[in-house]
Amino acid sequence: MGGARQLLSRVERRWDALRGARRLPTEFRIVTYVAHGAAGRVVVRGRVVDDPEPAETLAGESPWAAVRRTARGFLTTELPGVRLRVEVGGASTEVVTDTDGYLRAELEGAELTAPWTTGRVVLAAPYRGIEAAEAEVLVRVSDGSARFGVVSDVDDTVLRTGVQRTWVMLRQTMTGSELTRTTFPGAPELYRGLSVDGRNPVFYVSSSPWNLHEFVRGFLRHRGFPAGPVLLRDLVTGGHKRERIEELLRVHADLRFVLLGDSGEHDPAIYAETVRRHPGRVLAVGIREVRLDPGDGTVEAVTDGWGDDVPFVLAADSLTIARRLAELGLVDAACVAAVAAAPD
Repeated sequence: MGGARQLLSRVERRWDALRGARRLPTEFRIVTYVAHGAAGRVVVRGRVVDDPEPAETLAGESPWAAVRRTARGFLTTELPGVRLRVEVGGASTEVVTDTDGYLRAELEGAELTAPWTTGRVVLAAPYRGIEAAEAEVLVRVSDGSARFGVVSDVDDTVLRTGVQRTWVMLRQTMTGSELTRTTFPGAPELYRGLSVDGRNPVFYVSSSPWNLHEFVRGFLRHRGFPAGPVLLRDLVTGGHKRERIEELLRVHADLRFVLLGDSGEHDPAIYAETVRRHPGRVLAVGIREVRLDPGDGTVEAVTDGWGDDVPFVLAADSLTIARRLAELGLVDAACVAAVAAAPD
């Protein structure tokens, strides 16, 4: 996975250098990512680019159409130094996009309505001939009605990716679409059971780049997963999954969490660290077994010293995970039945 990310990073940097000489934006666009908040605090992210709206995904389209759309998602022309005002629930703050066009704002004192609040990001000062622009931002809000939250990995946890096979993963990323990529049997039913009709928030955290934000959201929607923030990383400068999880636990300080991931990369170690750093905040850890060699000892190196306070389940199928979570009272019998009845 690291080699593929480095390749894409070099391509993006080269594209930026080639297009950087253009003076006046012709397709100025504020892109917002689904935000999250609780108890008046909100974290908003987005990006400002000089690119047209992405093409709509069509059923039955050719792989080459998917390749062109995916490539356009990576070959962006980001705009640094754009001054913006972020407004949510009566609170506001100003930010400036960084060298890669990204914005991050943290607001305090916002009046939030669960489960969703709508805010906006507005151009706060003229930018290279652009006088006005704005975009809506959706905020997933947790409050006292939530029993717990869910933090889930994406690749090989809900989305079949093959992360351990780098070039297979890259081919699927480039040629697949949100309509053609597949999930694991019973996974949407399990997540809907955990969310309890949206009462419990679900946060999707991945090491994939922000360029794939709309693809991941579209995939989750198409496959019937609960809607929620998709927290990714900057393709060039990085940003670790641990940081995103720490942010979620800090902002949603009254929530305990169920952590779901896979055995293919670093989820077991990251989640074990989270359990140690935040005693009492994690209700259970579920890991989908996807290793090419399940006997390689990597998961066992983490779980051999696992305590009894936080249940840990490692399984290749959603039904085993659902049954264990039902034993813990985290999903009900109807959820287990729905997972069991899900098509292969």
